[in-house]
Amino acid sequence: MGSSLLSPASMGVFLLSLIILLCLLPRIAFAKDSGITRHYKFDIKLQNVTRLCHTKSIVTVNGQFPGPRIVAREGDRLLIKVVNHVPNNISIHWHGVRQLQSGWADGPAYVTQCPIQTGQSYVYNFTIVGQRGTLLWHAHISWLRSTLYGPLVILPKRNVSYPFAKPYKEVPIIFGEWWNADPEAVISQALQMGGGPNVSDAYTINGLPGPLYNCSAKDTFKLKVKPGKTYLLRFINAALNDELFFSIANHTLTVVEADAVYVKPFETKTLLITPGQTTNVLLKTKPHFPKATFLMTARPYATGLGTFDNTTVAGILEYELPSNNSTISHSAGSIKKLPLFRPTLPPLNDTSFAANFTKKLRSLATSQFPANVPEKVDERFFFTVGLGSSPCPQNQTCQGPNGTKFAASVNNVSFALPMTALLQAHFFGQSNGVYTPDFPSTPIFPFNYTGTPPNNTKVSNGTKVVVLNFNTSVELVMQDTSILGAESHPLHLHGFNFFIVGQGFGNYDPNKDPAKFNLVDPVERNTVGVPAGGWVAIRFLADNPGVWFMHCHLEVHTSWGLKMAWIVLDGKLPNQKLLPPPADLPKC
Repeated sequence: MGSSLLSPASMGVFLLSLIILLCLLPRIAFAKDSGITRHYKFDIKLQNVTRLCHTKSIVTVNGQFPGPRIVAREGDRLLIKVVNHVPNNISIHWHGVRQLQSGWADGPAYVTQCPIQTGQSYVYNFTIVGQRGTLLWHAHISWLRSTLYGPLVILPKRNVSYPFAKPYKEVPIIFGEWWNADPEAVISQALQMGGGPNVSDAYTINGLPGPLYNCSAKDTFKLKVKPGKTYLLRFINAALNDELFFSIANHTLTVVEADAVYVKPFETKTLLITPGQTTNVLLKTKPHFPKATFLMTARPYATGLGTFDNTTVAGILEYELPSNNSTISHSAGSIKKLPLFRPTLPPLNDTSFAANFTKKLRSLATSQFPANVPEKVDERFFFTVGLGSSPCPQNQTCQGPNGTKFAASVNNVSFALPMTALLQAHFFGQSNGVYTPDFPSTPIFPFNYTGTPPNNTKVSNGTKVVVLNFNTSVELVMQDTSILGAESHPLHLHGFNFFIVGQGFGNYDPNKDPAKFNLVDPVERNTVGVPAGGWVAIRFLADNPGVWFMHCHLEVHTSWGLKMAWIVLDGKLPNQKLLPPPADLPKC
């Protein structure tokens, strides 16, 4: 018999293997209970892309337009290394991720970080806590979001099912805009001249303009489906400046989620989705091959007086041919011969549809997915949001109202981004000369917000913030103003979800309107459309320490100053404190 003893060399290998296994055991247990660590690398580089028969060099992630899909499960940790190979400064925002204690990974340039400069890199390090559904990632500096964006899909924890029937297939559908010009040049010229920027040349579905645009029939998104199946469509609006209506001809959609929060399911023929919002729907296909194809189209919901891209993007819903069908050949030509149906979308300015659609969105409010609406309120705020003007510099001609420059503001403060990141200044106690903690909680000069506008349309400028103690419950009413025209504003709050407890048209009445608030099952979101000529009321709990940006997700309005920031101070417990910045945090 051979010896059963291991040789010294074999024993060394055995012991090393055993040590490695023992080291891995805690990690394996952690992964089973709380999630795994997922690594991604984003190489920011220039790539030639052709749309509308126009080829240009655009800023991309890994050469892809739109960018790559990020997939994680609730509880997973994400380490995403972003390496900047382009001349532009870069920052990436993980839109809708709560970033609990990880504000350094939120991404807005000069708010939570200095941008990543050419040749530099930064690792965004955060964990998905208590969230599942569809979000997005996008550049958060200047107008680079025009090409730097992609889906962020958060699956439920393993062995946890959806609160609806499991779909046959899941498909992200992301709306964007395409400029033949360089969007950076477009906004640069607009800010210099003070007028409205040139509009995009097309809308896109998954980067493709579709057959209704010149020279774009080959660049059409096709959703190929089988009869009698249910598909989960993950809709994302990554467009810079336009809220969008969407519909699929001869099909009904069942809305099941908004902004990565499940909602009470309801059926609709048409979706309204603002920039920064996501909406998951179930599409139940027809039980038999319909001998037809169907356009899916999106076009803007436009409320302002300014110009906008009044075009329509289309994709095609195409049923797979049954394998046993002898009457229809399986060639591409035969598909083209099928009847093509086109949906009917609401009028461009259909604010009543927008209001009714929004009101249908309700939280599940179940024991598994509760609606934890703050019932008592510690701090109340009333913010006016809208357009205004700023003086034209001497010896310059400006294209804004009455020879001024367009501006936008919250409570008449047009927010000026500092040159030092706000979060760094706050964390290290160096706010002097960076920001002041005196953002007004109500308008300084009240007026009839939706009536005849005041003669003075000028805004003030400043870097002012609101400071909140940890765990403060906040009620915020945002009121649209008719200065330079009433307009819908999709407002996005970083670092938090909030509950939309009320909305209405005209001026908010603090004596009457709160009685109509929904505190039982209001929808929970991270981006809300302030109604044109109306108001919206939200509530949230300030349970996330850090500096959190809030801004209009129409990029032109953000560029004009419709933005502000909240600072939430640390709590007393270790899990209520912002952690120190990582060593590779970019420097200004």
